[in-house]
Amino acid sequence: MLKQEQRVAFLDHFSALEDPRQSWKVLYPLDEMLLLVLCGVLSGAEGFVEIVRWGSLNLEFLRRFRPYARGLPSHDALNDLFNGLDHGAFRDAFVTWVSSLRRDGEDIVAIDGKTSRRTGDRRAGREPLHLVSAWASAQRLVLGHEAVAGRENEIVAIPRLLEVLELRGALVTIDAIGARRTSPPPLTTKRPITCWP
Repeated sequence: MLKQEQRVAFLDHFSALEDPRQSWKVLYPLDEMLLLVLCGVLSGAEGFVEIVRWGSLNLEFLRRFRPYARGLPSHDALNDLFNGLDHGAFRDAFVTWVSSLRRDGEDIVAIDGKTSRRTGDRRAGREPLHLVSAWASAQRLVLGHEAVAGRENEIVAIPRLLEVLELRGALVTIDAIGARRTSPPPLTTKRPITCWP
């Protein structure tokens, strides 16, 4: 599952995160909570309730890496912590950790945008979630996401995503939208354009 050196690397990448909780109220250390969430998610848990359930069944495994002297936090404590974390700093730490799992020069990384179904509500004026993702095919791993306002904004998100990821030596593929300009070029001719099927 999670090897000792990977665990250290994971926690090292997140060591710069500031704990948003008041220090005198902290019962569960930040690194223990992060490790619990990572292991729970990697094991297929969806949501904090399932993560805590997984942790209670695997507490001895978790104690091989951290003491968990007070046991496990509640799902509400996990929710409060992750709502309070600096989301940008967490995203950056997560992306650098995942990028460190990829070996240089051995991979094809596909950049693509997808709209998540049933995440929007047109009547309420809420657009669906659209993410641009970087997929490392050899590791079968998403290296990072960049949320955008819609399919047309993929052009803006692709350079931001590439800038954050260290893809040295990898072959990067992008679909046709990555070749577009931000706005279509003006027509320079008044003659009709003929397209052949």
